[in-house]
Amino acid sequence: MASSAQGAVTAVQLKITGRNGLVDKYFYFAMSVLFAAIVVWGFSQTIDQSLFHPALPRPFLLWIHGAAFSGWVAFYIFQSGLVRTHNVKWHRFFGWFGVGLGVAMVGLGFTIAVIMGHFDAVVLHQPDPAFLAIPFSDMLFFGSLFALAIYWRRKPEFHRRLLFLATCVLLDAAFGRFLYIFNHSLFYLCLDAVMLLGVARDLVVNRSVHKVYRVAVPLLCAAQLVVLYLWRGSPAWWLGTAKAILGI
Repeated sequence: MASSAQGAVTAVQLKITGRNGLVDKYFYFAMSVLFAAIVVWGFSQTIDQSLFHPALPRPFLLWIHGAAFSGWVAFYIFQSGLVRTHNVKWHRFFGWFGVGLGVAMVGLGFTIAVIMGHFDAVVLHQPDPAFLAIPFSDMLFFGSLFALAIYWRRKPEFHRRLLFLATCVLLDAAFGRFLYIFNHSLFYLCLDAVMLLGVARDLVVNRSVHKVYRVAVPLLCAAQLVVLYLWRGSPAWWLGTAKAILGI
């Protein structure tokens, strides 16, 4: 009896956590929904006063930027759903739309960072030129991970993890909408916690951590410390560079 009960428990555990178990099957789709929830929750804190009904109108490009980045989250859910329902052919077909969207996002990200940094300094009189390190690094991280995901698009185990991480690095913008998290520079810790869910998934399903996480996660965490130093520490060389970029 004991042996039978133990076998039944093991079978249930494998069904939930093993290869082809629930965690393996639904992890990336569940993460896509979590991404959307974080983005909606975070931006709901500021979007009304900052975009919909601001005291001073924002540059029109900010609307395009918001639409593109929101579209990425929706597209990630859509693509994850196609994989989950075994529509891999359509996933690959629409993937080329994602390539165009991702490239546009990088360009928009760099451009709107400069426009809004200038706007904050000149129009709102709230200059923080050193903060330019945050959006610039977001686009550098996202662009690098995104490019690698496209390069390894025929290696699903690499591709899906790289796109997962690429989307994770954009979440600092949503987490940073919470005043306490922003003021205490905790947004990177929050997005790192989401990234670590991918590591946890590997440990649960594969009993090992994929090399994408072993390489990318430590590098991202180290880079985040450098970026925080550039922002909060505001070394003279970076402050001068940021001011020149922003034209202030």
